[in-house]
This record gives sequence, structure tokens and C-alpha cells, in this order.
Amino acid sequence: MGKKKRQVRRKHIPQRSCIVCRRKDEKRQLTRLVRTPDEGVVVDPTGKRNGRGAYLCRRPACWDSVLQNARLLNKALKTTVSRAELDKIAAYKPAVSEVNELHSGREKSSNGKQEH
Repeated sequence: MGKKKRQVRRKHIPQRSCIVCRRKDEKRQLTRLVRTPDEGVVVDPTGKRNGRGAYLCRRPACWDSVLQNARLLNKALKTTVSRAELDKIAAYKPAVSEVNELHSGREKSSNGKQEH
């Protein structure tokens, strides 16, 4: 007789901040760097590895800042990052075309139309 309408619960989307520009974004949109006890500092594409993590957005300027100034990463991960580790991290730097595709995809609203 008096059925209550059930509210649809929105799924929680974790937010993280880029260690360089401090912009907040969805965790899946950022790249996680993790300090592991056995491998040192590595890129974690799954975002689930054990260890202290830090996040970088896909802006090339943020990646360049970290690769040129390791102190940012040292502070975030509370360790000293070696040159070899920075070279391995540099291999994951997003190409400019990837960044452009990401931004063009975000401009679409939930109904699929472009926002102005």
C-alpha cells in the first residue's frame, strides 16, 4: 500500500591529488608511483600494489617537473629516488596525444553532448 521509493545510491569515486600541481582528480585518472620494499620506486598501473604511493596527473609538465626535480618524489614517498628509478618512471610519461584525448573525452556531459 505505501511502498517507499528506493533512492539510487551513487558509487563513491576516490579522489587523489597530483604531487606537483595539487589538482584533485579521480584515482583512476592519475598515475600511481609506489615505494616498494623489494623493487624501490616503480610505476603502479593497477593502483593496488602495497607500499607508500604518490600520484601524478597526465599533464606532461607535471611529469617533467618530477623527472627534473626528484626532491618532489623524495618528499612524497619519504625516500631517495635513484637516477635508474627515474629513468624507468620516465618510460611511463604520457604522450601529448593521450592527454588531448583525455581532455576531449571529459568535455562530454552525461547525456553525451558537448559542453561549452
